Amino acid sequence: MEKVLVVVGPTGVGKTKLSIELAKKYDGEVISGDSMQIYKTMDIGTAKVTRQEMQGAIHHLIDVKNPDESYSVMEFQETVRQKIHEITKRGKMPILVGGTGLYIKAVLYDYHFEKSESDHEATERKYAHLDNQALYQHLRDIDPEATHNIHPNNRRRVLRAIEIYETTGQKKSSIEAAQNHQMIYDAYLIGLTLPRPLLHSRIDQRVNVMMENGLEEEVDRLMKSGAQDDWQSMKAIGYKEWFDYYRGDKSKIEVVEAIKTHSRQYAKRQYTWFNNQMQVNWYDVNLENFAETVNNVEKDVDVWIK
Repeated sequence: MEKVLVVVGPTGVGKTKLSIELAKKYDGEVISGDSMQIYKTMDIGTAKVTRQEMQGAIHHLIDVKNPDESYSVMEFQETVRQKIHEITKRGKMPILVGGTGLYIKAVLYDYHFEKSESDHEATERKYAHLDNQALYQHLRDIDPEATHNIHPNNRRRVLRAIEIYETTGQKKSSIEAAQNHQMIYDAYLIGLTLPRPLLHSRIDQRVNVMMENGLEEEVDRLMKSGAQDDWQSMKAIGYKEWFDYYRGDKSKIEVVEAIKTHSRQYAKRQYTWFNNQMQVNWYDVNLENFAETVNNVEKDVDVWIK
């Protein structure tokens, strides 16, 4: 099996910093496992790794889509698996880094996605008359098991589950249950963690820095280019909150507070997801001496590589 280093954890915990150190030590190339860093011109709100931060390390799957384009977990799975194969063939170490748990698990495990033949836009039009709650109830009537892992307000995923049933005659949950959920790589999963109060403080500070670095201007450019709240890219934390501001429903201060709150809530969901879904080796981050954290990780990685 091909070897893959994987770095996961909540937003703001230091995944980017660690991944660069691992890339330098193990002659690696980094693959972004973030579902939003794929979008061009969305740099500040996604905390996209900068050229300076990369320190020369090769990065993949950053800036590959325009903000008005959609991106599916199936497309991500296919692309990343190809990248892992190419990087391995070059004699380099693939390092998959990110906080989007479903995307990362889809790559590492034997997930099979049903390719429906239907028109996604037609499905959206068909159910446009239903609000999110009614649509969710419709899925519950069709495939109650599928609703356990889908939030009622994640309309795109709810529609996708309905679409699978209507085009294949099979329930999404049944298709997933029939899979073995076996790891298809020799992967070492590194998880970074911080005490919650400290993580929350870092998240709040991170949002403040985003504002100082021009998040509002970045969003303004997107809005002027025609950004819509139903675009997949605009559902990201740091962007979706601004639509209330542009509609005059919230002040700028309220928007910033909403971004902080949603980011903290997302971090909690990330921890829960990774703990329940994958065998992660967790490491406490030493903010005073990050080199110590790197050393602790590298000692275990050295053993895994042998």
